Amino acid sequence: MSLSAVTGRRCFLQESVLGLGSVALASLMDRRSATGARAVEANRSLTARASQFAPRAKNVIFLFMAGGPSQLELFDNKPSLRKYAGQRVPNSVLGNQELPFIERDATLMPSPLRFSRHGESGAELSEALPRLAEVVDDIAIVRSMHTDAFNHAPAQIFLHTGHLQLGKPSMGSWISYGLGSECSDLPAFVVLTTGQGVSGGASCYGNGFLPSVHQGVTLRSEGDPILFLGDPKGIDRSIQRDTIDALGHLNRHRVDIVGDPEIETRIAAYEMAFRMQTSAPDLIDVGQESKTTLELYGVTPGEPSFAGTCLLARRLVERGTRFVELMYKGWDHHSDVEGGVKKICGRADQPVAALIKDLRQRGLLDETLVVWGGEFGRTPMVEDNPALGRTRGRDHHPNAYTMWMAGGGINPGQTIGKTDELGYHVTEDPVHIHDLQATILHLLGIEHTELTFQHQGRDFRLTDVEGEIVEKLLG
Repeated sequence: MSLSAVTGRRCFLQESVLGLGSVALASLMDRRSATGARAVEANRSLTARASQFAPRAKNVIFLFMAGGPSQLELFDNKPSLRKYAGQRVPNSVLGNQELPFIERDATLMPSPLRFSRHGESGAELSEALPRLAEVVDDIAIVRSMHTDAFNHAPAQIFLHTGHLQLGKPSMGSWISYGLGSECSDLPAFVVLTTGQGVSGGASCYGNGFLPSVHQGVTLRSEGDPILFLGDPKGIDRSIQRDTIDALGHLNRHRVDIVGDPEIETRIAAYEMAFRMQTSAPDLIDVGQESKTTLELYGVTPGEPSFAGTCLLARRLVERGTRFVELMYKGWDHHSDVEGGVKKICGRADQPVAALIKDLRQRGLLDETLVVWGGEFGRTPMVEDNPALGRTRGRDHHPNAYTMWMAGGGINPGQTIGKTDELGYHVTEDPVHIHDLQATILHLLGIEHTELTFQHQGRDFRLTDVEGEIVEKLLG
């Protein structure tokens, strides 16, 4: 073979390889550009975005009562349980449902708590909620909730993400992604906890496959709510500013090269942290509140409490935080449901009612949607399990339970839905978890079927492939 032929072959191969390589590189750069564009699109929701239609609410406060509050001891009075006390539930009522902790032959137990009617609406509440009774005309009670899971972690994840599988964005993250925040100095989605955390864990406020800027930011209930707010020793604000500017320059250069949306999130996180060094200390200083306000909630400055988180929730929405979730663990009463409900309501009833009153007094209730409830309810049967030390308790019940909503476009002073005489099944106006989620999004001016994000080739949404707006709730 001649030298010219060999050289020609080499040139052909080089050109072919480089040509294919050039095509591959161009394709890769196109993908990076597209990824970068998606990053900018996703992260622009750090600032406020317009609703799809006129919203009735601007902010949400979700009072998540983790563990499954007993509707039979709080909202859904069942006098028939006294008539059938000690009798087994007919198999025709139980169906094929498996109960996680009690036997199918467990007997019916009436509530030991007294119920009475309150307000112009005449809503029935138990004696455990005397303060909520004072604002009952401001709330809409839904007695016909039902869900798809009967154990804590799956049910909590389902309530928050609309899916039973891990890895999906939480409701607060979806709302942050869809609407952004009206406050540049605080996160769009904040989580306040009381107790030792929830069974669903961080999945209940995780961003899933959404950009991590939409992750719920947790504030601690003891000690400094936010760590490292102060400047490090020997570092002043100007040095902090110069450092963040330098990091931002390097990160933006890297985004131009690789188009990783998480780098955009990192830039935004550094900037937010810098601004929060100024905004957060003012936020958490509840000592600025009047004595009247502190007494209304039952707050002692410096002492961690659920009351303190309720007050902090008002301060957050007042400053423009879009979604505030209060997680209060302690409603899982497998034993002594009477004593357990009275004890936790003794801590929760006053601050929850105070939050409604305070929002109303400040003109914030009309634009703030307040949602109260847990992942499921409790059975009308008694749970007596001497081996586990359980007596006079109630098991998990996903078929029928109660939540309530207030403000933010809700039609107050009504009770929606009914259950059968035993409180076991919904008999009127059933409201599924996806219906609740669809209604919350609707009140914020979002069509739930259109708030989507493509992941692994599929468009996902909070309500999965279901969800109907609960028209009766709308004002």
